[in-house]
Amino acid sequence: MIVSEGKFEYLTEGSGTPLIFLHGLMGNLTNFQHQVNYFSVRGYEVVIPLLPLYTMPLATTSVTSLTKFVKKFIDHKGYTKVILVGNSLGGHIALLFQKLFPDYLLSIVLSGSSGLYEAAMGNSYPRRGDRAYIAERVRDVFAVKEVATEELIDQVFSTVNDRMKAIKTLAISKSAIRHNMAEDITSFHLPVCLIWGRQDAVTPPEVADKFHELLPNSDLFWIDNCGHAAMMEHPQEFNIIVDEWLKKIEVA
Repeated sequence: MIVSEGKFEYLTEGSGTPLIFLHGLMGNLTNFQHQVNYFSVRGYEVVIPLLPLYTMPLATTSVTSLTKFVKKFIDHKGYTKVILVGNSLGGHIALLFQKLFPDYLLSIVLSGSSGLYEAAMGNSYPRRGDRAYIAERVRDVFAVKEVATEELIDQVFSTVNDRMKAIKTLAISKSAIRHNMAEDITSFHLPVCLIWGRQDAVTPPEVADKFHELLPNSDLFWIDNCGHAAMMEHPQEFNIIVDEWLKKIEVA
């Protein structure tokens, strides 16, 4: 069920501990459809806010602004303690949230997160009118190629061919590169679960290893035949890893 309340648009299902999923730069609410069905019947209130990637003023389009938007959303919902699950840019937002608003977080799950290093799609924009080229770049994101549906390719193609959306996409990408979290995360002592595709070409495996090295209280899980979006490419394996990890840290 998608809810619209003022400037917030989000999907919510279930009841219990708020489990908030944060999508990436080219993502949307459907990226976590398999997680909604799984976790909403396991004692969690699953919530997926639509991030205002293209509706913020250009001057304030940044990772920091998106993080503050998530804070406003959490306050709007009246949550005091939440779990953040972020893919790609969504992971970067979760990490910055921990830096700025640490009292709100119980734990973080990161999958293909930016924040240390990521390969940008920026070089595709000079050829934004070439759908075949965009389709190739989208498929490169996934090891499980059928995840790159024609609908998804059309969505990305539409985004990069909208001049203002393309500009804002680049603005967010540059903001993410500038906002490297390497020095910050060494002081993060909350539990962090890292779930990474071994074939991730956007945030390669060495990024996961570096996150694991720098985060004092992290666990790293690998998924084979998996690219940048484990929750979409191998949803069952992803869900089980998250579910069992959350149970483990609650017991601990």
